[in-house]
Amino acid sequence: MMNSEEWQVAHRVVNRIEEAGFEAVIVGGAVRDYLLGKEVNDIDVATSALPTEVKRIFSATVDVGIEHGTILVLDEGLPIEVTTYRTESTYIDYRRPEQVTFVRNLEKDLQRRDFTINAMAITKDGDIVDSFNGKDDLKNGVIRSVGDASVRFREDALRMLRAIRFSAQLGFTIDESTLKAIKQDSDLIEFIARERIAMEFSKMWKGQNVYQGILALIESQLATYLIGNFQENKNHWEPFRTDRSEVGWAYLCLLNRDEVQDIFDFYRLSNREKTFVRKVLNAYNALLNKWNVMDYFSNDLIVLETAYDFATWQNKEIPFEKTTIKETKEHLTIQSMDQLAINGNHLMEWTDKKRGPWIKVALDAAIVAVLNGYVKNDELTLKEWFMNDFINER
Repeated sequence: MMNSEEWQVAHRVVNRIEEAGFEAVIVGGAVRDYLLGKEVNDIDVATSALPTEVKRIFSATVDVGIEHGTILVLDEGLPIEVTTYRTESTYIDYRRPEQVTFVRNLEKDLQRRDFTINAMAITKDGDIVDSFNGKDDLKNGVIRSVGDASVRFREDALRMLRAIRFSAQLGFTIDESTLKAIKQDSDLIEFIARERIAMEFSKMWKGQNVYQGILALIESQLATYLIGNFQENKNHWEPFRTDRSEVGWAYLCLLNRDEVQDIFDFYRLSNREKTFVRKVLNAYNALLNKWNVMDYFSNDLIVLETAYDFATWQNKEIPFEKTTIKETKEHLTIQSMDQLAINGNHLMEWTDKKRGPWIKVALDAAIVAVLNGYVKNDELTLKEWFMNDFINER
């Protein structure tokens, strides 16, 4: 696993830092996922070298967060974040440190991290630095804060939601004292930027144990301060599975049909996410009334399959198998508007009507006629249909 390009690049960066006389290790989530046997794509390096010293070692760097000790190193091909060991002072608004102090001691750096499973490091030789029993918690499937949980959460209140997210991703239980601290400080989540909250949910939706995460969200009392009626809808999350975060947002909206706009606003969803949600909800409604050819034509496969999944998770009776959706869509006469043999300019040439909404109406009618096999998809046939059937009907 350490033979991947990402690991090799990280090792070369570590080697160069060590050759310059400093200490360097791989830290955080990469170590956790390596020990879990998971694929690692995001590898971070921590070092005793100060940011200015790191910049002298490498020729191509970017100051992505130099005030917090982070330098992006580009020398070895893939970008690698290198961060100086540090400690952090009093936090402002339960989200950012008032002061960062660079240190030369790895254990002090690991001590400031959120959970034991994220507070490990690995040397270039593969030795694990585990000062807080993270390996045992990984083995036992436990999310446990480093040190005093209340202190960790008051440093950054988002860590409470991160505990829930890791529970959903990994299927781990949250340590009793850690969960108690979340309950006590759950209201502090209101200090956290909505975008940061949404990012945690986006990661959680892709977990293998989202239902477990929802239950933890309720038990921790964090759900009280979040939009989504999680308590009321908790059992609907039991069958939920996806590898796409936008599917999670769409399902949350399906379960809260009267609060879709509130969800959009509260979690600051992107335009892309909102568009996907609306398309899926519309496709879901159409499915309950039976899809027609235009539903297959106008929606991407992922939208149709997601709507189908939602219907099955809601115990709706669907008279066809999910596997037939792709086949049905692929066998449509045309797959996109561009494949229609006519466009708005043709319609304008064939009539003296002024340009207006009628053009879209006519083109949609032409698509339906072609998809249903009523009209052949060529210009002359469609012109005859337009002049004799469409216009006369109006």
